[in-house]
Amino acid sequence: MAATLTLKSGTSWADAWRRCLTAAPEAFREDRVLNLWNASWQADGRTLPATSPVDGGPITGPPRLDRATAHRAVRASLDQHRAWRHLPLAERRARVAATLDALAAHRELLALLLVWEIGKPWRLAQADVDRAVDGVRWYVDGIEGMLAGRAPLDGPVSNIASWNYPMSVLVHAVLVQALAGNAVIAKTPTDGGVACLTLACALAAREGVPVTLVSGSGGELSEALVRAPEIGCVSFVGGRDTGAAVATAVTDLGKRHILEQEGLNTWGIWNHTDWDTLTALVPKLFDYGKQRCTAYPRFVVQRELFDAFLAAYLPAVRTLTVGHPLAVERRDDPWPRLDFGPVINAAKAKELHDQVAEAIDRGAVPLYRGDPADARFLPGQDISAYVRPVTLLNPPPSSPLHHAEPFGPVDTIVLVDTEAELLAAMNASNGALVATLSTDDRATYERLAPQIRAFKVGHGTPRSRGDRDELFGGFGASWRGAFVGGELLVRAVTRGPAGERLPGNFPEYQLMP
Repeated sequence: MAATLTLKSGTSWADAWRRCLTAAPEAFREDRVLNLWNASWQADGRTLPATSPVDGGPITGPPRLDRATAHRAVRASLDQHRAWRHLPLAERRARVAATLDALAAHRELLALLLVWEIGKPWRLAQADVDRAVDGVRWYVDGIEGMLAGRAPLDGPVSNIASWNYPMSVLVHAVLVQALAGNAVIAKTPTDGGVACLTLACALAAREGVPVTLVSGSGGELSEALVRAPEIGCVSFVGGRDTGAAVATAVTDLGKRHILEQEGLNTWGIWNHTDWDTLTALVPKLFDYGKQRCTAYPRFVVQRELFDAFLAAYLPAVRTLTVGHPLAVERRDDPWPRLDFGPVINAAKAKELHDQVAEAIDRGAVPLYRGDPADARFLPGQDISAYVRPVTLLNPPPSSPLHHAEPFGPVDTIVLVDTEAELLAAMNASNGALVATLSTDDRATYERLAPQIRAFKVGHGTPRSRGDRDELFGGFGASWRGAFVGGELLVRAVTRGPAGERLPGNFPEYQLMP
């Protein structure tokens, strides 16, 4: 009989909130967080109720500003920008480095907030914090060469990012943008991460980094955060629908932009025999329930290898551990190790359940569904945001699972007979961020990989967003604007020589680095 689980000692939401009040009393109140603009914390905005995906319990929601206040915040950020851009680089480096030291000192609290707000397992929540800190340190150490012959933009950088990587994507970008000489604006994601971002921005603001943090609906704030003439660059991470609207706005205005959008990342199997390696990789591909822009939700498999593929895949997927990220047998046990916990909210879980059911009803074949009895939950806890891992064969063309990224623990498999079918199936979403082709023959990989419309293509190994000097971008509809990563991130948020063409995917040209 399985042991009854309990919450790990000192990890409740109430514990985390008390620690926030102690760590940054200027930014937190007993019942809310504050917005940060005009270099001060403001008790404005209407706070909406929010719940944790972990157990459905109440947590603090974002204080949503109205359009007029957002415009005032943007104008104040421009004033900060005009002062900050003239600060000597040595001083900017010192302030960003001090911020990194403060983030590292609060590593455990930042990670715990990520667990409660967006459902990240402890191991991955810590990794998100560490990647932000370590990644920005790399820029602090090498920024002089990256800024040679370059100048800050004419206005602040506006950041609108999805909820899944508040630290290693959003905070990382904000601090590098500031290091390069820009004031920065960040919008808290609507679906989660407000407390984590508030604490991170409080630590940065203490060191004099010109950061603005505001909350609100995209429709309400986009006029200020995207279209306002004060904005020097828009950096967006999110879905294609919202991204398309942002792309139209910045293109019409001729504004500098970095728009990272979703795509269906695929893993092809063709004339392949190294099944042990694939078996070892499959559980890692489910990290954080595949709620990553570089997750692989689609396998495209040569039909004659399907039996061997299943023999390698199914034992691996059966090892996945799912449940409450803080549930342990004894309160002082080590942090639990899980592959994933909940998806971002109960509405997303229902959407995935409905999509799976509809796909099966229209002809998809269920190959695997996780057993709910194997999940690790607290007695009586709300589990409405949890989705067991699912694998479907041949989702019908009418299903969203056929052509779009599910952003959850749902794998789909498509069988093909020819190389042309393989490429067509791997390019189903008109561009992707990453892809992988597993084939024994290196020459086959070298011949097919350039025809796969993904920015990064691995040979039998997964690709990721990358850190430090690794570049990142997307093909087709998965990316608009300047590419980032390494020196390219600094180039994207600074001005170079007259007539410079940034590497990226623009309406008038595409330039690979």
